[in-house]
Amino acid sequence: MASTKQRQRAQQARQADKRAQRQAAKRAHKQRLWTLVALFTVLALVGAFVVAALISSGAPEAGDDAEAGAGTETCPAGVQEARDTYELADPSVAEDRTWTVTLQACAGDTTADIVLELDGAAAPQAVASFVTLAQGGYFDETGCHRLTTQNIFVLQCGDPTFTGSGDPGYSFGPIENAPEDDLYPAGTVAMARRGDDAESMGSQFFLVYEDSTIPSDTVGGYTVFGTITSGLDFVQAVADTGAVDGAPDGEPATPVTIEGVETQ
Repeated sequence: MASTKQRQRAQQARQADKRAQRQAAKRAHKQRLWTLVALFTVLALVGAFVVAALISSGAPEAGDDAEAGAGTETCPAGVQEARDTYELADPSVAEDRTWTVTLQACAGDTTADIVLELDGAAAPQAVASFVTLAQGGYFDETGCHRLTTQNIFVLQCGDPTFTGSGDPGYSFGPIENAPEDDLYPAGTVAMARRGDDAESMGSQFFLVYEDSTIPSDTVGGYTVFGTITSGLDFVQAVADTGAVDGAPDGEPATPVTIEGVETQ
C-alpha cells in the first residue's frame, strides 16, 4: 500500500500533467481560431466574383468545411474502479483551520474550478478525511454519480465505483456540525451517509446547488464541512440539464468528472 507521501507526489504529478493538457488544449483551440481567421481572409481576397460563382454553382464554401471540422473539447469519462486501500486520518490533520480545496471539474465541453472552503474547526474529522483523500489522489478522474432535482437539490460525488456504495476502505462518525433546522443553503458541502447510521461516512459528499431542507433521521442530520466559494454556477448548470431520463433522482444527464483536486 502506497504511503501518504507517495500518494501526494503521485497526485502532484497528475495535477501537473492535467495543467499541461489544459494548456495544450487552449493552445490548440487558439490555433484553430487563427486558422479560421486566415481562411476567411483568403476568401475575402478572392473577390466577389469568385464567391458569386461558387454560390451560383451550388458548391460549398471552403469556410463551411473548415468550421465544421474545427471540433470541440469534450469531458473525459470518469473512471469506475474501487479505491478502498486508504486509512482514516486523525482529526488533528484538519489543524483546526480553514482549508481551500479546488475541484478541477468538467461536464460536456465546459471546464470549471469548484472552489471549496473547508472548516477544520467545525468538522475536524470530515475535513481531515477529505483533505487526506484529496492529497492522495482518491478523487482524481472520478465522476459525480447522483443528481437530485426534487425536494432536495444536490449533486453527489466522491464514489470512484460510480455505484453509490463505494468507499475508501473505511467509514467514520459521529455526525459533525449538522444544522439544527435541517436547512442546507445553496453552496453547502456536506458528507453523505446511509440512513439511520451516523458511523457510515466515508468519501462521498454532496454539493447543495439550491436551498434544501433535508430532514434529520433517527441519528440526526448530515455533517456540514464546507461551502462553495466559486463554481456554484457550474453545478447549477449541470442541474439545469436534469438527471438521466428526466428522473428526479439519478445520474446527471450531463456527466460530471472531477479531473483533479488541489488543497491548500
